[in-house]
Amino acid sequence: MSASSRVTRVETFARIGFLARGVVYILLGYFALSTANADGPTGVLQEIRDMPAGTILLALVGIGLAGYGIFRLYGAAIDIQGDGSGAKGAGKRIGHAASGFAHLFLAWYALSHAFGSGGSSGGGSGSGGTEEQAASWLLSLPFGEILLALIGLGFLAAALNQAVKAYTAKFMFRLDADAPHAAKYIGRAGYAARAVVFFVLGWTVASAALAGRANEVGGIGEVLATLRDTQWLYMVVAIGLLLFGVYSLVMARYRRIRDEDVLQRLRAAAH
Repeated sequence: MSASSRVTRVETFARIGFLARGVVYILLGYFALSTANADGPTGVLQEIRDMPAGTILLALVGIGLAGYGIFRLYGAAIDIQGDGSGAKGAGKRIGHAASGFAHLFLAWYALSHAFGSGGSSGGGSGSGGTEEQAASWLLSLPFGEILLALIGLGFLAAALNQAVKAYTAKFMFRLDADAPHAAKYIGRAGYAARAVVFFVLGWTVASAALAGRANEVGGIGEVLATLRDTQWLYMVVAIGLLLFGVYSLVMARYRRIRDEDVLQRLRAAAH
């Protein structure tokens, strides 16, 4: 397969993935604002299943999330963004790969629920305890506290990365020149909201790891529940998550993936 054909396939995976991610984040923000309650991405996927024609929609979202996960993993493998092989570049590529695995998990979750093997639906209750179980399993391993603490530090690093993107708006560099100007402000709000969520999540995970309290580990839904005590911050973050979903839809249309640098990296990866 030629480099051009491969980048076309990667581009297809990426665009349907950004579209699916946009749907999940828009619904996450919407549920948080409309019901003052949100159970994170897995809860959103269960809510989708309960909608009219929800099984079909959930299957399509699952396929899209799988496409995004594949794009992230393959992109990390071939360094599609040109991050380099130094320490900083390797860290970014590891982050891309971790994002890929996370979205593949969400894809599996969506598809298993769409086709009936994921248990009962009904709000976000079906996903309760998943993060706690994973944390308990990690803590049971040799050096489990260290592994869980490193995951927490990874979220804190991701929070910093999201904050930098929100402040600098360098993400606009990866959009086509004809992208709407409003995308800059929508993206900034979205990345700022994710920075807050990742910071709280990272702090919670790292603190729980150091204290050996796996029952305190939660996901995005638990983070939003924590933020709810500060109503204005909760509302701002919920709106930001919704706007990140809108920005993901912009990326589905305007994200620049095909260029000569990418083609050269694909050719190099083939040899």
